Amino acid sequence: MLRTHDDKVKELLGRMTTEEKLGQVQQLTWSGATGPGGGQTAEIEAAARAGKLGSVLNLHGAKWTNDLQRLAVEESRLGIPLLFGFDVIHGFWTTFPIPLAQAAAFDPAVAEADARVSAVETRSQGVRWTFSPMMDVTHEPRWGRIAESCGEDPYLNAALAVAKVLGYQGPPDGSGLASKHHVAACAKHFVAYGGAEGGRDYNTVDVSEQRLRNHYLPPFKAALDAGATTVMAAFNTVGGVPAHANNHTMNTILKEEWGFEGFVVSDYTGVMELVAHGFAEDAAHAAELSLNHGLDMEMVSTHIFDHGKELLAAGRISMDRLDDAVSRILRLKFALGLFDDPYTDMAQEITEPTAEARAAARDAAARSMVLLKNDDFPGNDGAVLPISPATASIAVVGPHADSVDQHGTWAGPGRLHFESVSILAAVREAAPDADILHSGSDPAMAAAAANAADLTVVVVGEDSAISGEAAARSDIDLPAGQQQLIEAVAATGKPFVVVLVNGRPLTIGSWVDRAPAILEAWHAGIEAGHAVADVLFGKVNPGGKLPVSFPRNVGQIPIYYNHESTGRPYDQVEKYVSKYLDLPDGPQFAFGHGLSYTTFATGAPELSHEEIPVDALERGESVEVTVSLANTGSLAGDEVVQVYVHDVAASVAQPVRKLRGFERVALEPGEECLVRFRLGAEDLGFWTNDPSGTYLVERGRIDVYAGTSSQAQSRASLRLV
Repeated sequence: MLRTHDDKVKELLGRMTTEEKLGQVQQLTWSGATGPGGGQTAEIEAAARAGKLGSVLNLHGAKWTNDLQRLAVEESRLGIPLLFGFDVIHGFWTTFPIPLAQAAAFDPAVAEADARVSAVETRSQGVRWTFSPMMDVTHEPRWGRIAESCGEDPYLNAALAVAKVLGYQGPPDGSGLASKHHVAACAKHFVAYGGAEGGRDYNTVDVSEQRLRNHYLPPFKAALDAGATTVMAAFNTVGGVPAHANNHTMNTILKEEWGFEGFVVSDYTGVMELVAHGFAEDAAHAAELSLNHGLDMEMVSTHIFDHGKELLAAGRISMDRLDDAVSRILRLKFALGLFDDPYTDMAQEITEPTAEARAAARDAAARSMVLLKNDDFPGNDGAVLPISPATASIAVVGPHADSVDQHGTWAGPGRLHFESVSILAAVREAAPDADILHSGSDPAMAAAAANAADLTVVVVGEDSAISGEAAARSDIDLPAGQQQLIEAVAATGKPFVVVLVNGRPLTIGSWVDRAPAILEAWHAGIEAGHAVADVLFGKVNPGGKLPVSFPRNVGQIPIYYNHESTGRPYDQVEKYVSKYLDLPDGPQFAFGHGLSYTTFATGAPELSHEEIPVDALERGESVEVTVSLANTGSLAGDEVVQVYVHDVAASVAQPVRKLRGFERVALEPGEECLVRFRLGAEDLGFWTNDPSGTYLVERGRIDVYAGTSSQAQSRASLRLV
């Protein structure tokens, strides 16, 4: 789709001066809120009039974008329109759950719904480009930006990245880009940003070629295959080379191997930071390295524009490379319809969440919640949840019980204008005949409320501000005082449920055994309270699963399900094996874990073939995996059937499990079904350490596991011959 505009691009490029070309490569910020420095308002207006600016970020509103667009279209020499971009990560006006929460739904339709609603709201504001989706696979819960990620598995990240791209842009062929219902997507951060050492933002990443290709790159390839038109470079180094000037990742892999026809934009001042990295001597050198090694647009810092002419004159960059970068940017502007319709219809501007958007956000939030624990409680006639409608009195306590900011990190402008529904308010609404007591952070007052109530809802977790970008934590326990509050409520001997509102996995091992029920609600967005109440009272039967492991304590980090084996794997008795002396093996809660108010039974995986030739797989044949599923309980509910593979002996040691299929299935009580998956070459092979890119499917045994978490034991064996 992008290349269909090449004739127009070529004609326009032939009329542009060098300064106008350098201007197209430049993006400036209307208000600096995501990095060093301030807004660039005066520079933007002057550059737009002069035709020396390609894009603007952080400006929205039909009037404001139209006013600025007129300067570019009606006052500059060539009238090339501006491309407005914005960080719409999980909602513009209507805040959906954070991406990590959306991943917990194990349902791409949730991510696509967020993107669809976001695209319509964003496009009505004059913004045609979102810096989303983020697809940084990570094993690092200390890293604040795990909240924006979809967790520790590349397959899950890829599936949700595809859903987001389709929701934002429409069909993969790009035919929907000019629609008033779509915006351009941006696959970020390229690449391996989720591997930051120590979980410290912007930190070093040292990664092997096979880990890069097997673990970090697959979501990006999937997003581009789904039509993503732009890519954002990452802040980190990759093998000692900053991603903003990494020839191997941007040129060799992205543009040459994958044939990417869109453009690569820097992250905020990422080109300038090449000097701080110790990779470039000065601003001109940073401009040279970034442009030559594959970057096409510079965000906020102005090194390419400022030094481009002198670099061209000195032969340090070529006009062909500059023309290529500009062509990529212009292609997208044509595809978005900016040359035909550069302005936004103010009469169609959306200025608040609609009822339909709120309903979609509420549904997404409820589907994203994970029931971590739900034990029977003495004297409670069964498990704590769901809360019985006959419950006469309920205490809602904790520092987040009445919080109206559950939007989460990197929420859109809606967070500044529209409060999220509090859990306290939603419980009152859901149980109008019950006596609702409330207490905040004080443990003694919380205990008193719990003593006076039949059941207590304890709402604890993180403020939105302590997850997200530049919000790494060395300690991921509950913030100070919250564990004491849980213990005070537990000491009453009355039934209670802990509701966690957070942007990352937390270490909860010090109190998990005291709590009879735990609901992971995440930062669930504008309809958070309603969604929590829907789950607590059983209007929605929870069916979410963890997209990331919950460590027992920070000393275990990194801990993740898809690890490689060692020569001395864990053994409870043997001393000289890979384990900690002071911790049990494994996480507190595993990837894929999640309970329901009903019960399910899954059968062992059945394979259509016990063996298959490697050359048949390479020709596109596959093996069908069939798993039986039955709802054996008394309530309707959802279960996520998960399929994992393990290559038992490979020329590059493989993870002990790799997720290669999942499906969320809704069943009525007593209902049964068969769930089918297909495994092909892309599921049964792996990338090697060859820097030129070698993918192998080797002969040997593949174990296929199926069940309801990464700890599934049901297995069948497939032999590749």
